[in-house]
Amino acid sequence: MNSMTAAITRIDTVDNLTVVRFNVHNDSLTMMSLDLDDTVRVGTVVRLAVKATNIAIGKNISGSLSYANQLPVSVEKTENGILLGTVTLKHFDTVLEAVITSDALQRMELHTGETVTALIKASEIYIQEILHG
Repeated sequence: MNSMTAAITRIDTVDNLTVVRFNVHNDSLTMMSLDLDDTVRVGTVVRLAVKATNIAIGKNISGSLSYANQLPVSVEKTENGILLGTVTLKHFDTVLEAVITSDALQRMELHTGETVTALIKASEIYIQEILHG
């Protein structure tokens, strides 16, 4: 499980749907939630989590994407298996792991030190822990 520390910068709620925005090293992340705890407020510092299988990787992206979360990351390591590959990514001091198909990993020709974009849907991020308010 991937995790990163973030500060809540904005909360918008309509009916039972809430969109929460976070700051992670001056990059913005967005999360959708149907069940947000009342203790979560703007300024709260939290630990966010996302599964490795929910992180896509973009290389040389041009144009618009519907992914709310697009983090610039560097490739730290790649490991290719028979069906799946693992890509270790770094965003400042946070290490993230993405699991993609081996075919995608071969096709993308990722190299250590290369800058790519970690793509995460807003519905795939969740608050794992409230660190302090």
